[in-house]
Amino acid sequence: MITAVGHADLTSTTRDLVRAALRERMRALPPDATALVRAGAGLPLLFGRVVHELGQRLVVLLPERGDALAGAPFPDQQAHRELLALAEQIRMLPLDPRDRDACVSADERLVSGCCRLLAVWDGSPSSGQDATAHMVAYARARGIAVEVVWPAGAAREPAGRGAPLCVPEHSR
Repeated sequence: MITAVGHADLTSTTRDLVRAALRERMRALPPDATALVRAGAGLPLLFGRVVHELGQRLVVLLPERGDALAGAPFPDQQAHRELLALAEQIRMLPLDPRDRDACVSADERLVSGCCRLLAVWDGSPSSGQDATAHMVAYARARGIAVEVVWPAGAAREPAGRGAPLCVPEHSR
């Protein structure tokens, strides 16, 4: 299995660059490659779309709590529904998306279940809002292959405009 994690605060131009880079990397894999992603807007949805477009298998991890998205904005709910529609398989995951520590733990489980991690990462350290560096270190410490996806010209939104780690992943 392969998964993707990364920054939530990508500029719109960067999302296009990342989409192309993810497509290129996924095309290089066998056609029966399986991708795993935690349900969410932003990068999870972008990755899910790429996997689906290439006809590869998509597994989506979904919070067990049925009310997890009850208060989320409509676009976030749409992103979850779209990912579920693209998924070949759905796995339930004990997770409260409003709890940052639960989100980091869920992402660690996501990463530990894969043989390759695509990290949409500019090389910056983890912060209270972004745990991408942590996920890269976590994967490397477990011997999981990590490919950093940061195309030339990629950029993040100015500070303060990005989304926090977990809950706003549903609003990215």
